[in-house]
Amino acid sequence: MKKVYYLSTCSTCKRIIDDLQLKSKNFDFQDIKTNKITLEQLEQMHEIAGSYETLFSMRSRQFKARNLGKEQLTEPDYKALILDEYTFLKRPVILLNELIFIGNAKKNLEQLEAAQS
Repeated sequence: MKKVYYLSTCSTCKRIIDDLQLKSKNFDFQDIKTNKITLEQLEQMHEIAGSYETLFSMRSRQFKARNLGKEQLTEPDYKALILDEYTFLKRPVILLNELIFIGNAKKNLEQLEAAQS
């Protein structure tokens, strides 16, 4: 499977997709704002990533707006929050066969680039 979960209004997502030329590599793209992720999709990401917390973005504006920094979130909490609000998914999430690449960290993107070679 070759899939990219991204936000079309996110300049960082756009830059990564362009820099790694993912559009020319037969990836399936899903804009998570207009096409929400499903429970099944999130569970698939979780199975590969190992935790919902890894998939969760604490940089989301909603994180601060909901005052979540003061709470002790559990795995079920992370899962429910991601399903409730698309901005809680750390972006982009790129699935390449049985590998997952989450977020925009330089090391993460270098590993993705190496995995495509």
